[in-house]
Amino acid sequence: MKQKLLSAAADTKLLFRSIPPIVTVLFTLSVVMMNILANKTVYQNDWIAIDGGIFVSWLSFLCMDVVTKAFGPKASTKLSVFAMFINLFACLIFYLVSIIPTEEDFSAFNTVIGGTWFILLSSTVAFLASAVINNFLNWGIGKIFVKNPDGKLAYVTRSYVSTFVAQFFDNLIFAMLTFMVFAPIFWDGFHWTFTQCVTCSLLGAVLELLMEAVFSPFGYMVLKRWKKDGVGEEYRRRVRV
Repeated sequence: MKQKLLSAAADTKLLFRSIPPIVTVLFTLSVVMMNILANKTVYQNDWIAIDGGIFVSWLSFLCMDVVTKAFGPKASTKLSVFAMFINLFACLIFYLVSIIPTEEDFSAFNTVIGGTWFILLSSTVAFLASAVINNFLNWGIGKIFVKNPDGKLAYVTRSYVSTFVAQFFDNLIFAMLTFMVFAPIFWDGFHWTFTQCVTCSLLGAVLELLMEAVFSPFGYMVLKRWKKDGVGEEYRRRVRV
C-alpha cells in the first residue's frame, strides 16, 4: 500500500511538471471565475436561467479536453481536483474578507464574495461529477477512432459529445441540489420543479457547447503543437497512457 501511494504521488508530481503551466493557470482561473460570476444571472425566463459563469465555463471544459487527450482521463481528473481545492481556498479567503467589520458599508461587496455555503457545495459536487464524466467519456470516445486518433474529426467528436453530456449533468446536479434541495429550506420555500431543472440544464448545455465550439480550434492547434514538441511523453511512458 505504501509503495502504491508513493508511486501515485510520484505520478502526480510528474504530471504537474509535464502539463504546461499556462494550461494549469487558465483552467484553475476559469474554475474560480465561474464561482464568482455565477452570482449574477444575466438572463432568465420560464425555460432557462443563464448566469455569468457561462462566459468562462467553455474554457474549463476546453482545458479538460486538451489535457485528457494528451495525458489521459485520470490526469485531467487530478487537475480538476487541484482546481477545486484552489477554488475552495479562494472562497475561504473571500468569506474571511467579507466578515471583517468596516466603518463603510461594503454589504454589496460582501454579499458577492462571501457567497452562500449551499451554492458552493452544489457547484463543487456538480463540477467534480461533470469533470469525471467529461474526462472519461472523452477518452472512451477517442478509442473509437483507431485509424486516426489524432485527427480533427476525432478531436471534434470526443470534445463536443463529452462537453455536451458533462455540461448537462453539471447544470442538472447544480440545479437540483440548489433549487430542489436547499432553496426550499433556506430561501423561504422558493424552488424549481424537476422539469425546470432538466429544461434549463439542457438549454444551458447547448449554449455552453456553442461557446466551446467557437474556441475548440485553439485546443486542436495546442494539441498538434504539444505532439510536435513531445509534451507529456515522459508522463505517458511512466503511466502507459
